[in-house]
Amino acid sequence: MIKKSPLVSICIPTYNGSKFILAAIESAIQQSYNNIEIIISDDNSKDATLEIIKLRLGKASIPYFIFHHIPQGIGENWNNCVRNSNGEFIKFLFQDDVLEKDCIRKMIELSLLDNRIGLVYCKRNIIFDSDNIDHKNWIVINKNLHQNWSNLKIKEGFIEGNLYLKDLNLMREPLNKIGEPTAVLLKKECFEKVGYFSKNLKQTLDFEFWYRVMKYYKIGFLDEELVWFRLHPEQATFKNKFSYNDEIAILNKTLYSKLFWRLHLNRQWKLFKSQSKLGDFYRFIKNKIKR
Repeated sequence: MIKKSPLVSICIPTYNGSKFILAAIESAIQQSYNNIEIIISDDNSKDATLEIIKLRLGKASIPYFIFHHIPQGIGENWNNCVRNSNGEFIKFLFQDDVLEKDCIRKMIELSLLDNRIGLVYCKRNIIFDSDNIDHKNWIVINKNLHQNWSNLKIKEGFIEGNLYLKDLNLMREPLNKIGEPTAVLLKKECFEKVGYFSKNLKQTLDFEFWYRVMKYYKIGFLDEELVWFRLHPEQATFKNKFSYNDEIAILNKTLYSKLFWRLHLNRQWKLFKSQSKLGDFYRFIKNKIKR
C-alpha cells in the first residue's frame, strides 16, 4: 500500500500519431494510480492526433496540458515533455504504446522503497505483425532484455546502477537492456543531475540516458509485463535503423568521456584503444608489427 502518493507526469511526445494515440491515452486514463497528470508535447502533427487527444481527455477528470513544440529532433520533443511537467516522477508513454492498468502504481511502489532509486523498469509485451520478418527477428533479440546481462542475475527489486555499468555485456547487443522509455519510470531529479536526452541521437538516445542515470542512482526492476510496446513500419525503431552504426561512435565517445572509470576493465581497454591518442599509437605499432 502506498503511504505517499507523489505526482506522476505521464509524458506523451507526439507526431502524426492518430492511428494509435487513442489506445495510449485510454491506458493512461485507466491507471489505478490516481495522482497523475498528462503532458503532451506535439511536434507539429499534420493529422488528427491533437483532435483525438483533446476529445478524449476533455471527457476525463485528469489534468492535462498540451504544448506545441517546434520540431528539433526526437530527443528535444521528449525533453520538452519533461521540462513542462510538474510531477516528482516521469512516466513516458509513447503514442504507439499502451500501459497496463497497474503499471504506474507498481512502479511507484518499488521506487518509494529507497530514495536513491532513480529509474524503475519492467518487462514488456510486444504488439507486432506476425507476418513481418523484421518484427520477428527484432523480437528474438529484444524481447527479454534483462536476461542479456553477463554477471547480473536480474531479479525483482533494486541494485546499484554502477553494477550495471560494470557488467561485461553492457556494450554487447542488444545495447538497450533496460527497454524503451514506455517501460521506464524516472525520478524527475535525474534530469537535473545528469542532463536531458541527447539532441544528436535518434536510435540510442534512450539507453545512453539510462547509462548516465546508472552512474548516480539505484535501478529498480519489476519482473512483470506492465507495458505493451508496439512494432510497426513507421516507428522510429525501424525508420532510423540506418543511422544506428553512426550513433555507436557518438555513444562510445560519451562512455569514454563520462563513464570510463565505471566500466568493466575489458570495456575500458576497448574504449581506450578506440578513443585515445595513445590508442591510435597502439594501433599504429600493431600494424607495423603485422607488416
